[in-house]
Amino acid sequence: MNIGVDLGGTKIKAGVELNGTVIKQETILLKQKDSLSSTLQQLIGLIRPLMAYSASSIGIGVPSVVDTQKGIVYDVANIPSWKKVELKAILQEEFNVPVFVNNDVNCFALGECRFGVAKGFHSVVGVTTGTGLGSGIIINDELYTGNNCGAGEIGLLPYLDKNFEYYASNNFFEAIHGTTALAANQAAVAGDKHAIALWEKFGIHLGAALKAIMYIYDPEAIVLGGSLAKAYPFFETGMYQELNDFSFPQSLKRLKIFQSTDENIALLGAAALIPQELKNYVLKD
Repeated sequence: MNIGVDLGGTKIKAGVELNGTVIKQETILLKQKDSLSSTLQQLIGLIRPLMAYSASSIGIGVPSVVDTQKGIVYDVANIPSWKKVELKAILQEEFNVPVFVNNDVNCFALGECRFGVAKGFHSVVGVTTGTGLGSGIIINDELYTGNNCGAGEIGLLPYLDKNFEYYASNNFFEAIHGTTALAANQAAVAGDKHAIALWEKFGIHLGAALKAIMYIYDPEAIVLGGSLAKAYPFFETGMYQELNDFSFPQSLKRLKIFQSTDENIALLGAAALIPQELKNYVLKD
């Protein structure tokens, strides 16, 4: 059994994973004004009762650039007090088990590949769209993070006059159209034609980002997650309208695109961060 932690900007979820299932889960809410010491104590307090399940390791996904070797979290946008936090060292000293830290979107992709809708596929890209736009990459069943854990930052690639994140995240609704994704979704559900057209335009921009992913990684499957992915029925048409322009039709025909269905998938992915060599050691023990 392993503990997985999904650390977000407003809440922390932690759970015990056994055979791809969360058998025990705890959640706490965070406040932006909380100090580093306060949030760390809340995190430790959340994990402590879960250690009663004899967990072999702790994996944590954070919305930040991470030094995966040293377990240092450099910056968490929605928690200003988190700057260059040596999270791995702090938690290993506290709980005396191996701790693994990675980006939250990487954990999302790993979770989907190991336990979710992309289980059975070996080359997978998980894409989350919400406050931002990011992706996690699985190649030959293994998480690929790049030399500095910066791989997958699809949102920062130049697109039109800005970048993909500007046009394929909440920014599209808030900065460009003066509304919110939630309001646009509610209006689309109610049959508002303007809102439906807005989601189709969003789908075109997201499709352009997915097309870039296909040119670079040529994955078997792409999984869409994040708050905006819940509106998939409204942006699917626009997304495929853009994807159908892909230069290699046979690749597009074989590609599978899924909508994420498990709210705990990033938590499960965090629990799966334990490297294979350590997993073998634990099983041997």
